[in-house]
Order: sequence, then structure tokens, then C-alpha cells
Amino acid sequence: MNEAVCEKNRAATRRRLVGDDSGAAAVEFGLIAPALLLILLSIIQFGITMNNYMELTDAVRVGGRTFSISGTTSTPLTTATSAIDAAAPNLTAAHITLTFKVNGTTCATDTACQTALQADAGETATIIATYPCTLAVMGNNFAPSCTLTSQTTDMVE
Repeated sequence: MNEAVCEKNRAATRRRLVGDDSGAAAVEFGLIAPALLLILLSIIQFGITMNNYMELTDAVRVGGRTFSISGTTSTPLTTATSAIDAAAPNLTAAHITLTFKVNGTTCATDTACQTALQADAGETATIIATYPCTLAVMGNNFAPSCTLTSQTTDMVE
């Protein structure tokens, strides 16, 4: 009789366990959580990259305006570079690569830029900036050669 009661209890326990779905939600969440985490982190990383691009674009606009009106100063290139660095406080200044052009000709020193700006009033002053970006999420770099680029052109005054 004791054995029959034990068997009856085992059968009742099996029925309860087979019909019990109390942990199903936890198991389903455990299966889908990595995909949700990947999507969330990707959105965050894309947002950071987009913010960097917007900041770079605004800084280049500020620097371009400063560069186009600084022909009377002795340091137009340095002044414009400082304006760009100040306008992009969240970017690493050492990683911003700048190219300055006056009327299509690249100038790489303050003296060359000052001469070009004074000689070409009414022409164009252009600044091209590049900044490295990363689109790495959970150890996977989805764009290993990602570079943000911004360019602005103003009239030399």
C-alpha cells in the first residue's frame, strides 16, 4: 500500500510539472535578451556617432567663418583651428584633420593662408575636416574604416 501511495504521488507530481509554465517567460526572455541588447547598444552607438558628426559639422562651419574673415590677422590658420577645437569640445582635437583652401589652393601655414586670403578677397575659403569614428558594438566593429567628413565654403572678406 505504501508503494501505491508513492506511485500516486509521483504521478500527481508529473502532471503538475508537465502543466507548469511558470518559468517559460524567463526562458523566452533569456533567448531574446542578447538580440535586444545588440539592438539597443547599436542604437546608442549610432547616436554617439551622429552626435559627433553634427558637432564636427558645426565646428567646421564656425571655423570656416573665422577663416574667411581673418585675412587681416597674422595667424588665420591657427585662429580657425582654435575656433574649430573650441566649437567641438566633445571631439578629441588631436584626431581632427583639417585642410584649408583659398580659391581652390591649399595653404598649410599661417603666412601662406594670410597671403592667399588678402590676395583673393571675394573668392572662396574652404575647410575640409575629417574625424575617425567607431561603430563597434559588443566587440564587433561594423565599419572598421569609418571616417566622418565635413566641408564648408565661405566667401573671403
